[in-house]
Amino acid sequence: MTVDITILFKIRIDDQNHFVTRIKDNILYESVRENDLPDDKDDHIMKDEIIRLIGKTAIENDVSTVEFRRVAVYIKEGNRTVVLITNNLEWSAATIAELYKRRWLIETFFKLIKQNLQIKTFLGTTPNACKSQIFIALICYLLLELIRRTLSKTNHRFGHFVTLIRVCLTQYNRLSYIINNTKIEVRSARKRQRSPPDLFSGQQPEKYFEQLLIDFT
Repeated sequence: MTVDITILFKIRIDDQNHFVTRIKDNILYESVRENDLPDDKDDHIMKDEIIRLIGKTAIENDVSTVEFRRVAVYIKEGNRTVVLITNNLEWSAATIAELYKRRWLIETFFKLIKQNLQIKTFLGTTPNACKSQIFIALICYLLLELIRRTLSKTNHRFGHFVTLIRVCLTQYNRLSYIINNTKIEVRSARKRQRSPPDLFSGQQPEKYFEQLLIDFT
């Protein structure tokens, strides 16, 4: 189930929060006025204007009278343009673009946490128990990442680094020795396959064929 973006705008405005997000291509708006762009800096800002939403859902959710900021930003990586919307009318256009960029860094960080914390099940069902488990896992993750960055002389992937620590927990060794001198070798299991009996070469003794016949019958 998708929630209309104007409903989210209404919630943020009622809570007196500021937001910066991408604007959808199909959203209806009218331009109120256009802000001047600086001549000597912020060349990546293509447009900065004040708008009002005029769509049906915007009128129903009572946000059609609210003024928003629409900022078009050119991104050199990928040669593309990103259009942002915010309810803050005081920030500079460059600040709005930088906030959206840092938002992606935060989302990447949380993605790494979800992959590395490995919380498969919660030990408790109360909100306090779930929060405590998440905070404990987060503290462990940050401590391991700090150790990896300060003591490791080689560029270990985080998953491989955690495996090193887990395997060597029962050993009385320094962390620096475990990180830099321990190697984990994985050997593939091989199945022992018996070759089928050679019934046609004529080199097998007769007793061997008689035993095969007995086993077959």
